[in-house]
Amino acid sequence: MNLAIGDLSRRTGVKIPTIRYYEQIGLLPSPARTEGQQRRYGPDELHRLNFIRHARELGFEVDAIRQLLGLASDPGRSCGEVHDITKTHLAEVNHKIARLSALRDELEAMVACDNRRISECRIIEVLADHGECQHRQH
Repeated sequence: MNLAIGDLSRRTGVKIPTIRYYEQIGLLPSPARTEGQQRRYGPDELHRLNFIRHARELGFEVDAIRQLLGLASDPGRSCGEVHDITKTHLAEVNHKIARLSALRDELEAMVACDNRRISECRIIEVLADHGECQHRQH
């Protein structure tokens, strides 16, 4: 397999500028080049880019992906570190979900408005009061 960057992009669903970015930051190794300096990718790069894409879809940060790729390169190693990285990410996701749930609850309370005049609008009142509460806390 000897893929040009456009073919790699189509096969992985990763845009060309993103592939170049991953090369710049070292997530993807610099590819072999033709005499005309065109990038050429093989099955290892295809597999690695699919790994990176899927990890990004799951919300892993670049540094965590870098660590995971490093750990994956040593197949005899214990997966404890991989588990720890994933457990940390799961905790972050759960924290985001909790914040989003609180946001949803607040917005649902705000839209329970009975469409009176702006001077009596519960949404405007809540937004104004929340700003005052936040300002007083700091």
